[in-house]
Amino acid sequence: MKVLVTCPPMLAMIDSFRHLFEEYNIELTTPNIVQTISVDELKEIVPQHDGWIIGDDPATREVFEAGIKGNLKAAVKWGIGVDNVDFDACKDFKIPITNTPEMFGKEVADIAMGYVIALSRETFEIDRSVRDGRWIKPRGISLSGKSVALIGFGNIGQSTAKRLQASDMKVVAYDPFIKLNLNPSKVEIETWPNRIDEADFIVVTCSLTESSYHMVNAEIFSQAKPGVRIINVGRGPVIDELSLEDALKSGKVYSAALDVFEVEPLPGSSYLRTHPHCIFGSHNASNTKDAVERASNIAIQKLFVFLGINNGQ
Repeated sequence: MKVLVTCPPMLAMIDSFRHLFEEYNIELTTPNIVQTISVDELKEIVPQHDGWIIGDDPATREVFEAGIKGNLKAAVKWGIGVDNVDFDACKDFKIPITNTPEMFGKEVADIAMGYVIALSRETFEIDRSVRDGRWIKPRGISLSGKSVALIGFGNIGQSTAKRLQASDMKVVAYDPFIKLNLNPSKVEIETWPNRIDEADFIVVTCSLTESSYHMVNAEIFSQAKPGVRIINVGRGPVIDELSLEDALKSGKVYSAALDVFEVEPLPGSSYLRTHPHCIFGSHNASNTKDAVERASNIAIQKLFVFLGINNGQ
């Protein structure tokens, strides 16, 4: 039996998990990946494997169709986001599949809060200046009393809200699926984009769906408070990057911290790279040793269950 792993954080720690596969004489394929593998490459390699632990790769219908024509029997999407996986295709092809939900709420929330602090006090610009031999002292803004528009109030959003409230910030959350009785922190829940003009920060923590695609766009920026700060630790296409670029150029958006992008890695031609008030991540907000171990072990267990291997134990 052969298993393919295409999730970069898991691949970076793959030696920690090899023994789990070796115990059942499973051959492990661990390609060298920066972010994702192309559809054509996946169509070539997936059919050679019985199981697949998926990263952010384009797990499309044609990839799964190629897979079932070969040896593919089951798959697990490593992590929370599933926008890159065609679950309907898996259902049609009778391929068992699941993800590993609620794995990274605290880790991603830590990064979101770190970005809030970095943008409020411009610590990234100070760091750059000191490295260049300068000694700038930008005047930041205090967090206490500031308002945050929090897009997404699932596991990540709720963890982020706790950190924001600990800094005496006012949080207004937007999530059509949240139930008020699941809101013990008493965050204010609003319908998007009501009261967006009050926000000093817009923080994106939601997944990518048909309804969330480009929900932060030119119209939203036109309604936003001048000098608003933007943070995205959810999915890149939730923000219309061209509209964000225009808002940064005009000064309507003062600064932005982006861990995710519409195209990953961020293209060298992107204007965002040139803007002095932007800081970037590499779609890496969930990547801690503890979280990777937790999510990888669960992904392996779930895949083993699907493959009928010792009930995943």
